Amino acid sequence: MSAPALTPSLARELAGIVGARHVLTGLADRLAYNNDCWPRGIILTRGQQVQHHLPAAIVQPADEAELVRLVELARRTSTPIVPYGAGSGVCGGAITDGEGIIVDLKRLDRMTVVRDEDLMMRAQAGVIGMNMERELERRGLTLGHYPSSLLCSSVGGYLAARSAGQYSSRYGKIEDMVASMRVITGAGQVIETAPDPCDARPLRHAAPGALDLTQLMVGSEGTLGLITEASLYLHVRPQRRWYRGFMFRGVDVALGAIRELMQQGARPAVVRLYDAFDTLVARRTRQKRAEGDPGAPGGELLDAVRGWFEAQAGEGAVDMVRDEVKQRVDAIARGLLSRVLGQPLWLNRAVDALPDDCMLILGFEGDGPLVEEEARLAFELMGRRGLDLGAQPGEHWLKNRYGVSYKQSSMYAAGAFVDTMEVSTTWANLENLYWSVRRAMAPHVFVMAHFSHVYPEGSSIYFTFAGYGADLDDTLRRYDQTWRAGLSAVADAGGSIAHHHGVGQSKAPWTARDHPGGRRLFDALKATFDPDGIMNPGKVYTP
Repeated sequence: MSAPALTPSLARELAGIVGARHVLTGLADRLAYNNDCWPRGIILTRGQQVQHHLPAAIVQPADEAELVRLVELARRTSTPIVPYGAGSGVCGGAITDGEGIIVDLKRLDRMTVVRDEDLMMRAQAGVIGMNMERELERRGLTLGHYPSSLLCSSVGGYLAARSAGQYSSRYGKIEDMVASMRVITGAGQVIETAPDPCDARPLRHAAPGALDLTQLMVGSEGTLGLITEASLYLHVRPQRRWYRGFMFRGVDVALGAIRELMQQGARPAVVRLYDAFDTLVARRTRQKRAEGDPGAPGGELLDAVRGWFEAQAGEGAVDMVRDEVKQRVDAIARGLLSRVLGQPLWLNRAVDALPDDCMLILGFEGDGPLVEEEARLAFELMGRRGLDLGAQPGEHWLKNRYGVSYKQSSMYAAGAFVDTMEVSTTWANLENLYWSVRRAMAPHVFVMAHFSHVYPEGSSIYFTFAGYGADLDDTLRRYDQTWRAGLSAVADAGGSIAHHHGVGQSKAPWTARDHPGGRRLFDALKATFDPDGIMNPGKVYTP
C-alpha cells in the first residue's frame, strides 16, 4: 500500500499523542530502526543500501490510551504502522518497507501482577525476557521460556511470532504459556482475548463455540492488532539439573531413541541432536575453549572442516575426496573464507562423507525424586542406543547456551553471510525433510543442522547455513536462491515452513503452501480486525 511521507502536520499530530521527545525522525534514529535482525537486511546495510527499509518516523507510546490514538490517526491518514519490540526477529517482521511508522513498545515495560500462589503473571508487551526472568527468579519462579535471544527480546515479540524457548520440550512454546492477551485491533478496538485469570474481579466466560481469540492473535505478527499485555502461566523455578551428552552412529539411530523417549511420556528440558558436521563444530569449539583459544572470526566452521580431514588421514573410504579438498581446506585455514563458501557444493559433498557420528545433549530439571528418576531412566535408554559421554558436554552447552546467537557478526565481518531456517514435521517425515532441505540448499550455501524442540508427535529442524557472494548483487542473489530452494523443498516434503521464528517477509511467499486455503481466512480476519489495512502490511502473507 502507498502512504504519504511524514508531513509536518502528521509529525505534529504524532507529537500531540506521545510527546515530541518520543517522535524520532532523525536519520540516525531511522537507521537504527531500519532493520530487525533479518540477515537479508544486514546484507543490505553492510552494502550501504539502507533506503528501502527506512521508516518515516518512530513513535514510543507510554500506554494503551496513546496506542489507541495512534491507531485512530493511522486509519485517518492511511499510514501503515509496524509494532516493534526489541528488534531481535530474523524474518523481517518489524520493518516498514517504505514510509510507515514504527511503533516501539519498549516503554510498556511493567510486570503489573505476579500471583505466586496461583503461578500466574501479567506483563506488558515491552518487558525484556531476561529482566522478567530475573524478577521471577527472585520469587522462586520461572516462565520457562528461554529463547537464545533472551537478553534482547520482549514478551510482545514472543507472542507475535509464536516463539519457542530452548526448554520447549518441557514447558511448551509461548502459545502454551499464555492465558489471555490485551490487543488493540487495527479497527481501534481494545479487546481482552479471554477472561483474564490475573483479574481479581469475577471472570466472564466466553460463549460456547466462540473463537479462541488468544490463539488467533498469537503468531499474527501485528497484522491484526497491537499486543499490549498478557497473562502468562508460571512454574516453580527448578533447583536441580541433570545434563549429559551421548554419541550415536547415525541420525536415524538417534532420532529413533529420542522418539521413543518422548512417546513414553518423558519431559526433558533440553533435547538437542547435532548432525555430523554440527557435532564436529561443537566438539572442536569445546576443545578450543578448554585450551583458552577464543578462535578467529568465522574460525569455528573452518577449523572444524580442517580438523575432520586431519582425523580422516589414512582412511581409504574418503581418500578421493580428501586429497582434492584438503588443499582447499588448508587455504581456508590461511584466511580465505570466500573460497570455501563461494563453492558450497563440493564442501557439502565432503561433509556428506563424514562418519555419521551425532551428538545429543539431553537435560532434565526439577525437584524431587520423580524428576531425578525420570532423568536416570532416560539416560539409561540413551546409553543402550549410543555412547554415554558423561555430564561435561551437557554442562558445557548449559553454560554457553546463549552464545551462539552472538557469533554471526564475525562471519559478516569476513565478507560472508549466515542465517538459520527452522522448520518442523512429524517423526515419520523427519529424516525425509532433513535430507530434502540439505540437497536443495547444497548448491547455494554450506549447510549444517541440529534437531531440537521435540515432542511426542514430531520435531523441529534448525538449519544453519553460510554463503559468500563476490559483491552485493551476487550475495543477495545467492541468499534469495537459498531461501527459495530451502522453503520450496520444505513445502514439497510436507513440512512446515516455520516453528518459532515467525514468518515476517522472508517466509510470506510460502505461507499459502503451508496452509492451503488459509489466505481466504486471513483476508477475512484482516477485514474484521484491520479494515483499513494499516497493520504491519506485507507480513505473514504476501500482498
